[in-house]
Amino acid sequence: MNSIKIFGIIGGDKRQLFLAESLLRDGYGVILAGFDKLKGQGFNNLSDVRAAALFSDAVILPLPCVRTDKSINAPFALQNIYFSDDELEALSQKPVFTGMRGRLLRVYPKLANALVYDYAERDDFAILNAVPTAEGAIEIAMREYEGTIFGSRSLVTGFGRIGKLLARMLRSLGSDVTVSARKLSDLAYIQALGYRAVNTESMKSAKGYELIFNTVPSMIFDENLLENTDRTALLIDLASLPGGVDFESARRLGIDAHSAPGLPGKCSPKSAGEIIKKTVFSIIEEVNR
Repeated sequence: MNSIKIFGIIGGDKRQLFLAESLLRDGYGVILAGFDKLKGQGFNNLSDVRAAALFSDAVILPLPCVRTDKSINAPFALQNIYFSDDELEALSQKPVFTGMRGRLLRVYPKLANALVYDYAERDDFAILNAVPTAEGAIEIAMREYEGTIFGSRSLVTGFGRIGKLLARMLRSLGSDVTVSARKLSDLAYIQALGYRAVNTESMKSAKGYELIFNTVPSMIFDENLLENTDRTALLIDLASLPGGVDFESARRLGIDAHSAPGLPGKCSPKSAGEIIKKTVFSIIEEVNR
């Protein structure tokens, strides 16, 4: 991969635009495809998917890469993008960096033997993205909660990458923080850090909290737990789809619940674009060793 001079960026949101700008600053060529709505707005490297597939040395696809209708995730495109056989043949001849590689290969099995790398499954990507995710969650809380985080009682379910950072940020803002986890080692660590600790598996009630942040990608806040949650609580689900909150039951019970996946791209697209670039370059460095 030492010969990469031109990156094709196909689809994506503002993250990919900042990614393109960063690559250009580093001296790389960039071909943007799937951004037709931005024509006439100062972007000089806009092209079509065929050009990006044929004339680049490597291609970067978005996260998520494919929508449920099997089109490439391209919110700035004028029409849905589906790879043609010629484009797939071109992509199979070069490195392709994508989020959710498995989904891409299910839709386009012709790429199964290609050099397709999943930047989103890497620990370094996930750890770096935990920061803008936690900041985005707090931004939502500040906007939607009628009180202040200072003096609030907050619950963070899950003690993974996001949960650890979020609990720390909430406490730094003056919240009384409780964290739930399943592992005994995590529960001990939570207590050692000065948070209140509860076992996620035995949690029967979420009463007494004004702010609740779920980071667990399984159904934690089902109808039973929501019935034992204060109606005045603000509930923010940060888990990847399908999430961890029964939103239909939350609406029925009058609980203010928000689904907030993919916060880095929405709240911090510049940082998120830099994280994609950093991870792609780490993959390239590892392959070249």
